[in-house]
Amino acid sequence: MLELKNIDLASDASAALFVKDEVVEVVFARADGELISREGPNRFQAGDALITGSTGDRWSVSRSRFDAKYLPVVPVKAGEDGHYRSRPVPVLARQMAEGFTLARSSGGDVLQGLAQDWVLQYAPGDFGVVENARFQKVYRPLA
Repeated sequence: MLELKNIDLASDASAALFVKDEVVEVVFARADGELISREGPNRFQAGDALITGSTGDRWSVSRSRFDAKYLPVVPVKAGEDGHYRSRPVPVLARQMAEGFTLARSSGGDVLQGLAQDWVLQYAPGDFGVVENARFQKVYRPLA
């Protein structure tokens, strides 16, 4: 299995910009913990967002990054549990031809992707992995 390290999709000709369009269900963690997504472990701290996507996938987003990525759906107020819509924030993405592993961040959880899954780069050193079927449902190319 390919182990991805020190990558930067900004300089990868196979990467392109995409945006996510999805309404998700959010519960803010009451205590530290870990959830296991299809791609691997997601450790979280109290206050972080525990997200269930429209395809049933689950993952966590740190509280410090959540507001920049999601907007509450009325009548939910920011910081309350409930439905949130992804902001149209461009993200670099590349589809992989073979299985791979990748750390979410330096020293972070190690995620695993299968052939045809996608590597997403939110910022330098900040990554995610999305199953191909899910990616096709919720991401669109940035024109």
